[in-house]
Amino acid sequence: MTHIRKRYYHKKKKPNPEITANDQPVAISPNIPVPVPPPASQPIKSLQERRPVQKENKKEIHFKPRIMHSNQTVSVIIPLLNEEESLNELTSSLEKVFAEMNCNYEVLFIDDGSTDRSFLKIREISRRNNKVHCIKLRRNYGKSAALSKGFKAAKGNIIITMDADLQDDPSEIPEMVKILNSGYDLVSGWKKVRYDPFIKKHTSKLFNFVTSKLSGIKLHDFNCGLKAYKKEVVKSLHIYGEMHRYIPALAYMSGFKVTEKPVKHHARKYGVTKFGASRFVNGFLDLLTVVFTNKYIKRPLHFFGSLGIITSFIGFIVTLYLTLLKFLENKPLSDRPLFLVGIFLIIVGVQFLSLGLIAEMITKSNIKDDDILVEQTF
Repeated sequence: MTHIRKRYYHKKKKPNPEITANDQPVAISPNIPVPVPPPASQPIKSLQERRPVQKENKKEIHFKPRIMHSNQTVSVIIPLLNEEESLNELTSSLEKVFAEMNCNYEVLFIDDGSTDRSFLKIREISRRNNKVHCIKLRRNYGKSAALSKGFKAAKGNIIITMDADLQDDPSEIPEMVKILNSGYDLVSGWKKVRYDPFIKKHTSKLFNFVTSKLSGIKLHDFNCGLKAYKKEVVKSLHIYGEMHRYIPALAYMSGFKVTEKPVKHHARKYGVTKFGASRFVNGFLDLLTVVFTNKYIKRPLHFFGSLGIITSFIGFIVTLYLTLLKFLENKPLSDRPLFLVGIFLIIVGVQFLSLGLIAEMITKSNIKDDDILVEQTF
């Protein structure tokens, strides 16, 4: 078979009269203007080249870690006694700090029987800022009583305590709140660099050392006025006398998580300190109260019984020794004062045991579970 090839004929396209030799459009109607071609030295840019170049100008956004939760409110409690010179400056610093934190807050001044114009100053500040309030006590009850009143009146989820003498720096508050929200219940300030007199500085070291040993929690500065608490802590504490020095120890013994943070400390700018030498004696007695009431309030026989057993055992060893000397070496006991000491120790030991048993009976008849704190339930 022979294959026959088919031939295809294509018509040649006629040139478009609207396109010139230079492929430039020309006007068909005299009313349409003819576009002017660019000069030969400037070649026509492609569509991609004619598009404006959009430069990527991405700004790096840095998100600050959230210091507080949206539903949290801060209450600042400031006990004071005759501090009229420092109130305006202190309030201005607090307003600046909370403006940067952008949170709800209240400031509670507790006027502990001031005899100067402190209360009038606070009233003027309150007219300018309605978040500032004041509780005026009829007389000077002491710092512990003032703090107790402030704790009851505070409405915030987070409580800040500080002194009104400008020695505590309000700029420490955001960082303390951040530590508090990381899992702690109380953050105590540590005045690592102190601007206090020599005697006060070194007696405080001794006081903090003894308190750490007796309470079981190691802190460098128990008595720093700048502290941050969760609401549950301050609502469960009962402070009186001079107990404000031992709030971290009280909270720790109640089962709360306590830590400390180094804070700035400033020299006193106005006025003089309101605490005298008697605070050392009172502080030591209050420390014994804190240790005893928290460790042995529900088991007094453990305390008095231990003293009684130790005392009676020493008296028994002394009398046994003298009795052996009487029978082995025939030494008389009538002219031995040590024999009287041994008998006296045995009697005192029995009295301690009896006192412990009586205290146990009183405790059992008045036992309550109001001070048993529950952390959470499910």
